[in-house]
Amino acid sequence: MIKINGVVLPTPSDLNIGLMDIDKKSGRNAAGFMMRNRIRTVRKLELSWNYLKKEDLSKTLKMVSPTFFQVDYIDPQENSWKNGTFYCGDRHVGALDYRNGNIRYKDVKFNLIER
Repeated sequence: MIKINGVVLPTPSDLNIGLMDIDKKSGRNAAGFMMRNRIRTVRKLELSWNYLKKEDLSKTLKMVSPTFFQVDYIDPQENSWKNGTFYCGDRHVGALDYRNGNIRYKDVKFNLIER
């Protein structure tokens, strides 16, 4: 579903795609009408995994650690594959348990935000 720099990410348990308008200036005029100067619309990909193996988690976190990277994803507005430059927001990882010297991870979440 998602590729970073051409490498396929583990399939997320949940994927939400947001379209966010970036306004240079907005506000209401004296008559109360909204005035906008939209300069761009960017995508925000909200990804989460219920469970990830420690090897997959490590690989995934390393892939999103650079300042910016290329992401391929299916865009719902265009109904086709799209590529863009993104960065990663805060990353959250929960630990399920620790058994026989191995940790199991759950509730892995982060956002990819278009530059």
